[in-house]
Amino acid sequence: MFNKFLKLFNNKEEEEIPSALTDYSAILVDFHNHVLPGIDDGARSMEDTITMLRNFEQLGIRKVIASPHSMADGYINSNEKILELRDAVKEVIKANAINIQFDAAAEYYMDELFMEKLERKDLLTIGKNYVLMELSYLSKPTNTGDAIYKLQVSGYNLILAHPERYPYYYEDSFANYRNFKDRGVFFQINLGSLVGKYGAQARYTAEKMIDENMVEFVSSDLHSVPQFQMLQDCLKSKHLEKLFSSDILRNKTLL
Repeated sequence: MFNKFLKLFNNKEEEEIPSALTDYSAILVDFHNHVLPGIDDGARSMEDTITMLRNFEQLGIRKVIASPHSMADGYINSNEKILELRDAVKEVIKANAINIQFDAAAEYYMDELFMEKLERKDLLTIGKNYVLMELSYLSKPTNTGDAIYKLQVSGYNLILAHPERYPYYYEDSFANYRNFKDRGVFFQINLGSLVGKYGAQARYTAEKMIDENMVEFVSSDLHSVPQFQMLQDCLKSKHLEKLFSSDILRNKTLL
């Protein structure tokens, strides 16, 4: 069944006229990225961080909120470590006269470390108490509903990172995504999904989410300097243009 959709999708893309977008001033804020140096699989050095921030500035972004990985199996990043690096980057921004506001939170992987932090209310938040959470790419988690409930009763607003990239949801049906929306979960899609960075299925799903007004946030999820070419390519997407003109996009509320 999906192959039929994919064939129609590919035919549609051949006929699509590029958008008229020139930058990202329609959102102003990128809050899912890995620009903190040496803390995860993102920027390797402060020099990389500076280059990435300058590139964001040139693309019309006025605030960058770093979101390093936080997971038990790989990157156990404490709040103190993240905030110490955030402050160091702020000093570098000032010294290099980069016109970017800067802050940091985390991209929390839903595992035992996350649940422990949630119990202690020890989560770094974005904007109005938003928590950015990602799921496994390999298998459907069984305790997502419990995590959503605990986050909400603790006063947090959940942003699900790149829902278009979880195959066990998009290969099943959109009912999974509608269930998330019924539970008050916000969706953040990755810009790269709109140009096929994560495959045709993720692209199809991201575009369908936009068509069905399911997307409140969009962000880059950038890990390195070369990936900025992908952001340039994304500006050609008609679906990005459609999302930028929607009245449900919330990036600017994070300024």
